[in-house]
Amino acid sequence: MQRVTLAGGIPEALKGSIVALGNFDGFHLGHQAVVSRAIARAFHERRPAIVATFNPHPVEFFKPGVPPFRLTTLDQREALFAHAGADAMLVFEFGAALAAMDAEEFVADALARQIGAAGVVTGDDFSFGKGRRGDVTLLARVGAEYGVIAEAVAQVVLDDERISSGRVREALVAGDTGMATRMLTRDFAIEGVVQRGDARGRDLGYPTANIALGDYQRPKYGIYAVRVTLDDGSEHPGVASLGVRPTFEPPQELLEAYLFGFDGDLYGRRIEVALHAYIREERKFESVEALVAHMREDEAMARKLLAIA
Repeated sequence: MQRVTLAGGIPEALKGSIVALGNFDGFHLGHQAVVSRAIARAFHERRPAIVATFNPHPVEFFKPGVPPFRLTTLDQREALFAHAGADAMLVFEFGAALAAMDAEEFVADALARQIGAAGVVTGDDFSFGKGRRGDVTLLARVGAEYGVIAEAVAQVVLDDERISSGRVREALVAGDTGMATRMLTRDFAIEGVVQRGDARGRDLGYPTANIALGDYQRPKYGIYAVRVTLDDGSEHPGVASLGVRPTFEPPQELLEAYLFGFDGDLYGRRIEVALHAYIREERKFESVEALVAHMREDEAMARKLLAIA
């Protein structure tokens, strides 16, 4: 799996590719349908398959200071695209130049000349170019002029409603991990480097791996049953607190994960915490003893939800 940019140039081995084009933040079922179709076309036509994404997200460019909303990092997307069978991830570096590019120029210059694409696959609601004037009809028409055969994939519907990144975010904000998982086909996961904290968890008998939430969409604050993947590939069940720790002052937003049966040093290591099930809202306790009692109940519930002893 290669990660490439237009600025760095497209390797000759990737020319003539079939390109899946979109933001693909979250890589939900709708995104998977687009990428799967591109990979299938590439396989049958004996061509490379490239998944193209944008970074930063166009919303971040046009609305600086927007609250965090990302569902995946670039690294997570790269891993997901590789698992789906793509040969490369192309990162369009979204800035003033790309925002000002006409839709026709994007097809002729970016897709045809620089990438050398033979085909492109998008969702049927894909829009692009200056003022978002480009759509799948324009893409097909202009693409044909340059030998880039375009194809649009129909929307994927779940419970009579189109699946979208926005809908995934709504489920996370509501604490509906089940719905989020159905749309993503995996548990929503937050990746980060474990940082040193105040060691309160260790003092309470629950040592935690703490990571900042960064640019991720904030799920509903509360306690979750989680699965934690370490940088060595091992997976560990656990329970996590996501929020501002209202029992302690000052409030500090963190994701704090306690790994069942793990006794090792995680400081400075990159981990991924997958939110499997929402247990309860976070709350302020009147005493440390009351907090610890509820932590024991949370651990028992997490073990039940994760189906472990």
